[in-house]
Amino acid sequence: MVDLDTREWLLTNGLGSFASGTVSDVRTRTYHGWLFAATNPPCGRTLLLSHLEASLELPKQLVALGTNFWGFGQIDPTGYELLRYFDINPVPKWIWGEDNWQLSRQIIMPYGLEGAEAGDVVDKFSTSLYPRAFASSGLSHRLLIQYRYEGNDAAILKLRLLIGDRDFHNQQKSIPDLHFSQLLGQKQVCLQAIDSGHFGTPWHLRWTHGRYQPDAVWYWNYHLPEETRRGLSDREDLYSPGYLAVTLRPGDVVTLEAKVGFPDRFQSILTDESFAEAIEIEQERLCQIFGCEGGTRDKEEDNRKGKQQDLGQERQSRSSTSPCSHLPVSPCSLPNPQSPIWQQLLQAADQFIVYRTSIASPTIISGYHWFNDTGRDTLISLPGLVLVPQRFNLARDILRSLGLHCRHGLIPNTLPDADSEPFYNSIDAALWWIETLGLYLEATQDWQFLTEQYPVVQQIYKAFIGGTRYNIQVDSLDGLVGWDARGVALTWMDAIVDGQPVTPRRGKPVEINALWYSALCWASRWAEILSEQEAIPEPSRLAKQARRYSQHAQQVKESLQKFWNSQLGYLYDTIEPDDRRNSQVRPNAVIALSLVHCAFSEQQGRQILEKATDRLLTPYGLRTLDPTDSEYIGKYAGNSEKRDRSYHQGTIWGWLIGPYIRAWQRFYPSEPLPFSWEPLLEHLSGDACLGSISEIFDGDHPHIPRGAITQAKSVAEVIRHFQS
Repeated sequence: MVDLDTREWLLTNGLGSFASGTVSDVRTRTYHGWLFAATNPPCGRTLLLSHLEASLELPKQLVALGTNFWGFGQIDPTGYELLRYFDINPVPKWIWGEDNWQLSRQIIMPYGLEGAEAGDVVDKFSTSLYPRAFASSGLSHRLLIQYRYEGNDAAILKLRLLIGDRDFHNQQKSIPDLHFSQLLGQKQVCLQAIDSGHFGTPWHLRWTHGRYQPDAVWYWNYHLPEETRRGLSDREDLYSPGYLAVTLRPGDVVTLEAKVGFPDRFQSILTDESFAEAIEIEQERLCQIFGCEGGTRDKEEDNRKGKQQDLGQERQSRSSTSPCSHLPVSPCSLPNPQSPIWQQLLQAADQFIVYRTSIASPTIISGYHWFNDTGRDTLISLPGLVLVPQRFNLARDILRSLGLHCRHGLIPNTLPDADSEPFYNSIDAALWWIETLGLYLEATQDWQFLTEQYPVVQQIYKAFIGGTRYNIQVDSLDGLVGWDARGVALTWMDAIVDGQPVTPRRGKPVEINALWYSALCWASRWAEILSEQEAIPEPSRLAKQARRYSQHAQQVKESLQKFWNSQLGYLYDTIEPDDRRNSQVRPNAVIALSLVHCAFSEQQGRQILEKATDRLLTPYGLRTLDPTDSEYIGKYAGNSEKRDRSYHQGTIWGWLIGPYIRAWQRFYPSEPLPFSWEPLLEHLSGDACLGSISEIFDGDHPHIPRGAITQAKSVAEVIRHFQS
């Protein structure tokens, strides 16, 4: 196969819609296309516009600029051979050319909240802002494309539409019952699929100049080689309703807009300046969110923190006699805001923040292309994506929304669509919610929000003590929390093959109980704080709760020593229901050391980190299993079953670099990190998804990036610790 540059690019709109492709402009995945519209934000993602197949007619030459893989093994046309330039900043831009001509193309996906004042979207997902913002126009899914021609002679640019109407996980197929209607208007065409009498998502394409020619034809048997490598269906058919022909003189520009919905007679006029305006608006939006001088803490947050800082410091001092070893938390000192890497990280972070219509609240997409939002990933990602950039209103809204959906003491791992219920298949999401709430409160001293959310903390505690779903319950003998349900996987190591968890971890997992210990420490501290608030009734009751939480934390701290494997100098990964110990070397021990409250001694922490550094640490994150283990799988490859079996059996997870760094800084505060940032930052800038960080990497050298091309947790943990 020809060696094409298949590194990927990604555009998003804050609603779950996205556009994605490769540097060489060839589609290699089911998830490559220019307009995947989230019809039920952030879900219902539907491919509408795959791409525009471009050709340029010169006086003595016809040049095909596209590049396609076909099922019969050919690459045709071979436009990549004429590709002279590609850049991702500020938007994806390609330049094709020869000595006597040059054609450039840029693409931008504007932010999907239209009609709001600029100031409304500084912290764009504050729930109080949504009603006013949406009243004027609502949500918008659109894409702008601009071509610019330079040459010695005039030329005709032909842009053939390739479209579909299919779920983003599946390929389009030409079937007899599938048709596409088109209605041609003045410089625009409206398109809609009709499948067995069912109407698809309507959308329209408009342009600044050119002549549209209806010319309906199917293109069959596109090949998607990345899906071949993943052992999935790898063929696609696309429909072309026609093409746009544009006569271009040297220096001419043509601009197009694809937008979901029928044309609106009140929409703004599309001009060739519209593209530059869209870039300017997006850059202004990002500047307002992240601050041209760094950070976005608004005056309200500054005032709250200023008024309550002394109270927080007093509480921290008083807690020094508790059984909870508290690692002080404060907002990170932000790197130089002009650092290109820092700007890349912030822009990557913003791509994961989306609005979920079913709960009328912000949430965090776990990764692109195929993930939705999950409770666990949202909470692990929130400190880096939201707290470090000081988007405190956004953090509060996300925490509040998840707290509102707490049931039976569990935080949902799958948030509800409009016609469904949340899915509570997680033992740790509730505990991560408490840990993340603690980080938010330490950063903001927002005790009013604590008062609001404290009943959720109590609900979680009571449910874990009394028992809840999946036989999740605290053991009354040792105070540790465990679970026992077959056929499910409730921790972050959640791969299931043929209905059976690959790493079941039933019983008492180590990081779950470390989270439980930290949660008890937080609860004790918060109950004490609330007991001294003037507006809180029955302060003595809260003081008793503080003592009860503290006593339970002491019990758990002592019981966590059951996980200490003195022979190995590491922590047992799980104490199983029959009390057997799993001695596999996994990164969950490092997670246990990284939380704000840690129950392990300095000697134990240093031994654990020594083992983790030797067996698990790589420049891209931590392996999920010691390479010397008989169950270790060094490459994440093959069909779906093979990949799922290797997911947590040696595969490197990028996000685990964060817990490792926090643990290292706790136990080796004066020593430099024992790895270089350079490989990971090179990956960020020039590998896989340009400008972002992959979900996972092969455990074996050369640690090829795998899985989702960009992952919220991976980006978030680098943001938490990156210093330029």
